[in-house]
Amino acid sequence: MRMAIWLYLFLFVAFFDLHAQYPMLTPFAVSLGAAPSFIGLVMGMYSLTHLPGNLLAGYGVDRYGSRFFISASLVGAGVLLLLQSRVTDPWHLLYVRSLSGFVLAFLSPACLSLLAKLTRDHIKRGKLMAGNGLVHTVASVVSPAAGAYLAAKVGFAQSFALLGWGLLATGLLSLWFVRDPRRGADANVAADAAEAAGEAALAEQASMGAPGPNEEAEGGSAGAVPRRFPWAVFLLPVAMAFAQGILSFELPLRAISAEDGGVLTTGILFSVVSLGALATLGLLFLQRYLPYSRCVIGVLLLALAYYGLASDWPVPMMALLFVVGMAKGVVFPAMTSFLLQLSGPTRYGRTFSLMAIASSVGAFLGPVAAGAFRGQLSPFFLSFAILMLALLALAPKPVYKEGWHPQPAVPHA
Repeated sequence: MRMAIWLYLFLFVAFFDLHAQYPMLTPFAVSLGAAPSFIGLVMGMYSLTHLPGNLLAGYGVDRYGSRFFISASLVGAGVLLLLQSRVTDPWHLLYVRSLSGFVLAFLSPACLSLLAKLTRDHIKRGKLMAGNGLVHTVASVVSPAAGAYLAAKVGFAQSFALLGWGLLATGLLSLWFVRDPRRGADANVAADAAEAAGEAALAEQASMGAPGPNEEAEGGSAGAVPRRFPWAVFLLPVAMAFAQGILSFELPLRAISAEDGGVLTTGILFSVVSLGALATLGLLFLQRYLPYSRCVIGVLLLALAYYGLASDWPVPMMALLFVVGMAKGVVFPAMTSFLLQLSGPTRYGRTFSLMAIASSVGAFLGPVAAGAFRGQLSPFFLSFAILMLALLALAPKPVYKEGWHPQPAVPHA
C-alpha cells in the first residue's frame, strides 16, 4: 500500500491548495466588480468545462493509465493559478476559471481509478475510497481557514500565486512517485472478479459481449444474466454537486453581508463543514454496510439540514453546517463504492468519468440557479428540493444489492 500513501500525500497537497480558494473566490470576484449572478456564472463555468475533460479522462485513464493525467492536471492547475493571481477583470477571471475546470477534470478520475486498482477486495477498496475522502476532508478542514487567513495577510494575488506554485511543485514530484500498476496486474483484477462471480464462462461472455456499465459488477451470482446498468444512480452525484455548488456560492455572500469578519468568517464556516465530514469519514466500520443504504440515509440527513438552513430553524448555523458535513462524509464514500459495485472491473476510469460528468452538471447548475433565484427564495431550499428528487429517483431495486459481499465467503461447517 505504499502507492496509496504516496497518492494520499499528493492528494492532500492538491486538495489543500484547491479548497483554500473557496473562501477567496467570491470576495475576489466582488473586489473585481462582479455581480452575484456573474459570480454564479464563474463558479458554474468552472464545473461546466469539466465535461469535455471528463469525457477524455474516462477513456484516457483506462487506456494509458493514471500517472500522466495526475501530473499534467496538477501542473496545469498550478500554471493557471499563477495566471489567476494577475487577473484584474471579471471576464478574465471567467476565462481562467473555465480553463482550470477543464484541466482539473482529469485529476479525480485518474486518482480514483488508480486507488481502485490497488486491491480486489470489496472491503479494502471501500476503505481506500474512504481514505481518499478522509484525506480530502482533513485538507479541507484547515485549508479554508488557512486560505482566508492568507488572503487577509498578503492579499488575493499573492495567495493565488503561492497556491499555484504549490500545485506546480506537487505535479512535478508526482512524476517520480506515482506509478501505474502493471498491465498484467490489471488483467489479474479482472480475472479475480470473474472468479468471484463463480463462472469463468460468464467472464468470457462479458469480455466478448457489449462493453460498458451493462457488465456484471464484481461478485455477481454464478450464472446470472447480465443486467442493464441503472442509470438513475447518476442523479445522486448531480444532486450532491448541485447542493455543494449552492453552499460554496451562498456561504461567502452571507458572511460578507453579515459584516462580521468577511473572508475569515467564510473560512471558518467551510472548516466547520469539513469537520463534520471528518467525524463520519473516520467511522471505517460503515464500509461494511450496503452502499445503497448508506447513500439513502446520508442524502436524507443532508436534505433535512439544508431545509433547516432554508427555514431558519432555531438552531445555530454552525450546528447545521456540521450536520451537512457529517452527511457528506457518509454519502461520498458510499456513492463511490455504490458505482464500483454496479460497474464492471475493467471500467473504473469510465465509471468515475461519468460520475465526474454528473457532478460537473450539478456543480454548474447549482451556483447558476442560486444566483438567478436568490432574490425570490433561499438557495438552500433549492438544495433540499433537488436532494429529495434524487431520493425519489433512487427507489429500492434488487439490482442495488447484487454484487455486494461485505464479508468474504467462508465454507459452512
